[in-house]
Amino acid sequence: MGDMLVLEAQAAFFAARRPRKDSPHTTDAYRRDLAGITALLTDDPGNLEVDELTAPALRTAFGAFADDHAKSSVLRAWSTWNQFLTFCVSDGLLAGNPMGAVARPKTPPLSPKPLRGEDTPERLLKSAADGDRRARDPWPERDLLVIALGLVAGLRSAEMRTLTTDSLAGRPGEMRLHVHGKGSRDRSIPVEPIMERIIEAYTDSCERRFPSRRITRNTKLLLDRTGDPIGRGGLEYLVKSCYRWAGLHDRVPAGANLHALRHTFATRLAEDGATASEIMALLGHASLATSQNYIEATGRERRAATASNRTYQTLDKVLDP
Repeated sequence: MGDMLVLEAQAAFFAARRPRKDSPHTTDAYRRDLAGITALLTDDPGNLEVDELTAPALRTAFGAFADDHAKSSVLRAWSTWNQFLTFCVSDGLLAGNPMGAVARPKTPPLSPKPLRGEDTPERLLKSAADGDRRARDPWPERDLLVIALGLVAGLRSAEMRTLTTDSLAGRPGEMRLHVHGKGSRDRSIPVEPIMERIIEAYTDSCERRFPSRRITRNTKLLLDRTGDPIGRGGLEYLVKSCYRWAGLHDRVPAGANLHALRHTFATRLAEDGATASEIMALLGHASLATSQNYIEATGRERRAATASNRTYQTLDKVLDP
């Protein structure tokens, strides 16, 4: 084993990942996780060597990290370091990966957070289409498109922001939305003619608002009010204000916001009989188990709804007076 500095090994790790085409958000998260634990391993990160990454040292560092971070952050950092040290082993920098001796939190089970209320999606779509959102510069065509991309296509925030003007392709009536998904898992989602009309109405509104804008095949589809690609914060604020102006903010699970649209899409698929493999393909899940969770969750909800039937209370009284 050669003596290599940890910072040099980390640089080599990122260089080796370049062909994977990680998103900037993913790369930044990896860098934060590596830097955070490295700082807890030593007061002099620039001189820390790879062979000093022992199980006892990493256990101590992760213990200190866990004191100040949420379970999800610890789990993510553990995964990042496991990948980094696996790389070190494959490159001959370490004899074995010490992360197996470092405890990690259990992965919490997926708890879908769809919008509450059977009529909530329809009311939200109608409110967006009617232009209820009182923004500085109202743009109902864009509001409706964003809400629809979540509710009928199940897109994540990052996936919406990477859509381009040619993401919708195919013959009229048989078009598909091509999505650059998480972990470079691209997928193609069939869309109905009404979705084609919504996208067309939005692009027409863009031409009216920005007549001199030059459009290429890589031009981002969703724009802010200045004509630039909409940012993550702007998209989150747009959806949150749509909830508020529709009077539905109290039906959004805590911490869900835009992702509640995606969860609603997946939950309705499960309720309507979609299989786990179908849900996996449409939502771009990495694991079939993630998709199966939606089916299991809707099964529990249906049982709870059945149990709340008042007739069951009558039965209790009849059989146990």
